[in-house]
Amino acid sequence: MKLLRFILLPLAVLYGLIVRLRHWCYKVGIFKEHTFAVPTICVGNVAVGGTGKSPMVEYLIRQLKTTQRVGVLSRGYKRKTKGFVLADGNSMVYDLGDEPFQFWKKFKDDIILAVCGCRVEGIEQMLALPKPPEVIILDDAFQHRAVKAQTNIVLTAYGHLFTNDWLLPVGHLRDVVSRVRQADIVVVTKCPRTLPQEERKRIAGRLQQYCNCPIVFASIAYDKDVFTDDGNTSLGDFIQKPFTLVTGIANPAPLVKYLKEQGAVFEHLAFADHHHFSPNEIKLLKGKRILTTEKDYVRLQPELGGLYYLPITINFITPTDAHIFGTVFGKAFNDKNNKTV
Repeated sequence: MKLLRFILLPLAVLYGLIVRLRHWCYKVGIFKEHTFAVPTICVGNVAVGGTGKSPMVEYLIRQLKTTQRVGVLSRGYKRKTKGFVLADGNSMVYDLGDEPFQFWKKFKDDIILAVCGCRVEGIEQMLALPKPPEVIILDDAFQHRAVKAQTNIVLTAYGHLFTNDWLLPVGHLRDVVSRVRQADIVVVTKCPRTLPQEERKRIAGRLQQYCNCPIVFASIAYDKDVFTDDGNTSLGDFIQKPFTLVTGIANPAPLVKYLKEQGAVFEHLAFADHHHFSPNEIKLLKGKRILTTEKDYVRLQPELGGLYYLPITINFITPTDAHIFGTVFGKAFNDKNNKTV
């Protein structure tokens, strides 16, 4: 591993120079940053995959949908469509991408959802709708400098902090850690459900070398039930029989660990993040008793019957963490309302 890192190090240095040059071009105005009157809340990270962006987007939707007309804009990674696509009743998973389709399937009565590779165009198209969103959540957009969001929420996973990582291709960082100084809040995700104060201080101290914003801590909570389109059953009942766990996510280790802690007996078939299952793979999976993630479910369900998925949500470790977080993302609305024309 050390030898491979040494071989790839020149590529990481070159990649870092390119990233820094790009940021400089935005800083001096060679590339233009766009701002919008509508509050924009960006959820992102500086690493590739596995920090819990989807549960965070869903958390924001739940917090905002009762008082705001919520828009969600995503790139739509690995979709089969091009350009701007507005979700509607005919949308399928490959029209939007797996994560946007998951949001749409769950919240379609409460949100306006669109995908677009160009975030500026995507926001402009959403704001041109007869009933435009009153707030837009930008999914996985921290690296998209063309839009200057009013609030930047940056996630980093407990146990895989960006402070311990390297730039691609040596590590998993797709952006330089100095970029985190533009964050309005950093959320350490996937923490243990109880986190000693000493550990919080240690982690916060390391992160504060790269940011000047609040740092809060959150964990992943697994639902007590597993679901299909036809209904649900308790996880405890489901795991009484052996099953196959199928995952196509960046880091399935926490899910595997959790299921083993519940006493489940299963085989684990792990695929790459956002994996498109081939006809041969679907054939091999047919007839198995399968549990999967919600993101994988929306890709597999059209091809396989008898699937179950286990939903997850994000929970802040303490009420103080939740309060600080709510204060930060609510600032976008306060700033808008306090502006004078």
